[in-house]
Amino acid sequence: MINTHSFRHFVTISSLSQAISKIQSASSIAVGGFATSGVPNALLEALSERSLKELEIVSIDVNVEGYGIDHLISKKQTRRHVASYVGENPNLARQYLAGDIEVEFTPMGTLVEKLRAGGAGIPAFYTLAGVNTVVSEGKLPIRLAYSGINHKYSQAKTITKFDGKDYVLENSITTEFGLIKAWKADTLGNLIYRGSSQNSNPLVATASKYTIAEVEEIVPAGYLDSSSIHTPSIYLDTIVHVPHPKKFIAKQPKSLEMLDDAKKRILKRAAKEFKPGMYVNLGIGLPTMVTYFVDPVLDIILQAENGVLGVGPYPDPELQDPDFINAGKEPITLIKGGSIFNSARSFGMIRGGHIDMTILGALQVSSKGDLASWLVPGKLVKGMGGSMDLVSSSAYKVVTMLHTNKNQSLVEECNYPLTGRSVVDLLITEMGVFDFRISDRMTLIEMAKNVTLEQIQVKTDCKFEVSSNLKEME
Repeated sequence: MINTHSFRHFVTISSLSQAISKIQSASSIAVGGFATSGVPNALLEALSERSLKELEIVSIDVNVEGYGIDHLISKKQTRRHVASYVGENPNLARQYLAGDIEVEFTPMGTLVEKLRAGGAGIPAFYTLAGVNTVVSEGKLPIRLAYSGINHKYSQAKTITKFDGKDYVLENSITTEFGLIKAWKADTLGNLIYRGSSQNSNPLVATASKYTIAEVEEIVPAGYLDSSSIHTPSIYLDTIVHVPHPKKFIAKQPKSLEMLDDAKKRILKRAAKEFKPGMYVNLGIGLPTMVTYFVDPVLDIILQAENGVLGVGPYPDPELQDPDFINAGKEPITLIKGGSIFNSARSFGMIRGGHIDMTILGALQVSSKGDLASWLVPGKLVKGMGGSMDLVSSSAYKVVTMLHTNKNQSLVEECNYPLTGRSVVDLLITEMGVFDFRISDRMTLIEMAKNVTLEQIQVKTDCKFEVSSNLKEME
């Protein structure tokens, strides 16, 4: 008769050094957290003090300079990163542009689903995100040329049609180790996360063969409400008590006073697209600030792809909480009835067609409605974040951008890597509004006050139609 008790899995409570002692050079490590929220900073800092190298890291982003994963990057201890966004970390950008490090840019929704599926024993899945871009077609620059060695590019992926649409096949991810950050743990290893610090942490826990959790508080087994546990103990191996973790807000919101007239004009016009009761996702940067001009009577529900539904107004400075942020890494409040969940569920809302509208930024928009927003080859390294998932969804897609910014342009064909092909529904600039749903080409439907058609044509590097019902921009 088999003694089943011999199979009982026990979670250990360790010191930082003990917890990470099994990790060796060239290990693959999934890391939870987003910006500075839910990042196992103490574990990563301790890991950076060991003489490890060639580490392979999987994470939504690479945090910020001097914090989290940057402890490893700054000491050049990593060889490869799989991430969706790196735009807040100049150390990684410099190493990538110099050819010193590999980065496999992956749509955020795809990345968190890779972790979720990997932890659930699902080897691969199909998604619309990244179809007709370098993500699916190959030639994604994983490593730039260095020391006489040519660029390293990604390979093309399998495309299959379902109901007449192309989907890209994505392999799931599992790693040798997982480093996560939680709020509370019991002595069995059950975990609860606080606020939006949940993000990818539960997903990393399931996808890793050996999971180490940094926690703020440890209580005896049975003290946690069983229905409130986010990560059951079965996924944990070791927990480390870090009672006073370093926390801060990565990015402060811009006030209305900081915006010039051109940006205010764009935001005011974008707010006109909101309809009563909409569920809306706002992209990082300029789109996030549309909320300053939305009529509260409309009862809009804002979603943030890091895992929040019901984003409220920016809090007063003294009430900012690092465990409550939006996808732009800014502090938030929640409206009454707001909810928080992991990032995989958030992108399930997006892919599943439950979001009514998304507002995004851009680097380039073509006359056919193609969008490029995440990379300027050899110069600007950002990552697509959740934008590829959003533009491949059924949501109404509005793009906001400055018409006259030298780093942004309207072109006949995008020459930056695409976020999506023929995905823009409406484009709003400070000079006018262009609709891509009227015909096969962009059509000017509104023109800003004191702006002439000739001025718009001079500032636009592509041809466009002019609506027979052209009116002044609202």
